[in-house]
Amino acid sequence: MRKIQIEPAAESVKGVACAASAYMIWGISPAYFKLLKGVPAFEILMHRIVWSFLLLLPVVLLTRRGGELAAALRSARTMLMLLGTTMIVGLNWFLFIWAINNDHILQTSLGYYIAPLVNISLGMIFLKERLRPLQVAAVAVAAAGVTCLTYRFGEFPWVALALAVSFGFYGLIRKVAPVGATVGLSVELMILFLPAAGYLCHLDWAGRGTFMRLDIQTDLELIGCAFVTGLPLLLFTTGARLLHLTTIGFLQYIAPTGTFMLAVFVYKEPLHQAQVTAFIFIWAALVLYSTDSVRYHRKKRIQPA
Repeated sequence: MRKIQIEPAAESVKGVACAASAYMIWGISPAYFKLLKGVPAFEILMHRIVWSFLLLLPVVLLTRRGGELAAALRSARTMLMLLGTTMIVGLNWFLFIWAINNDHILQTSLGYYIAPLVNISLGMIFLKERLRPLQVAAVAVAAAGVTCLTYRFGEFPWVALALAVSFGFYGLIRKVAPVGATVGLSVELMILFLPAAGYLCHLDWAGRGTFMRLDIQTDLELIGCAFVTGLPLLLFTTGARLLHLTTIGFLQYIAPTGTFMLAVFVYKEPLHQAQVTAFIFIWAALVLYSTDSVRYHRKKRIQPA
């Protein structure tokens, strides 16, 4: 006899609702940052850091994670890891905002489609994880898609790859850092808070800042960057605790799909034949990756009675 572990129905529904909502917010977030197109990308990044920290710190304290926060701050090893992830997430956020406001939304979509395949490649290189045959095939097909895009379109998709690789390294370090997602991000924002606030004060004193100089709508949109950052994170962490990794693996494609739809149907970014071919390669790679993931986790969930 074999026994298969199944998620409790109520927890599964709640988990899917939370995780799917998080990925939907991430997927349509380019539309939010497009509202701030008139604001320099670096200034938007500084506001995102400041307001996100001011939002997440009370959340950490109200959810009684202050002890975890204090433990992270006392650990030199944890802080060194989070210092590295801080630099990476800052770069990733800046590039994401810059790409959106410079009409490269398709590349951001491509980047986050590639990200899971970058993750398994980094796991092989740095964590000595052995790739299964379908994983090797998925990485090879994705690499063929990027090569095809570079050769036929004549432009290396550096934005997509930079987003995917930076996100991959961020996930790699956070995987081994002994800290939860919300507390970890709070520490990262804490590290960046004073430099970001100082930069915004400098802009204001120099008369070049945007905040409280244009209109109330722009001010509220800059403050709202905190909710675009914090809300999906809280939804995702809730969902991730209730779902299997396989389910999360499927749901993660909601975000780049939403971004792809925005780029093509809302913002009318040109979709050339070479880009279509590259996306077909990437989608084929993700089918292989997802098939392997389902098989692997199904085997792990089957236990002898």
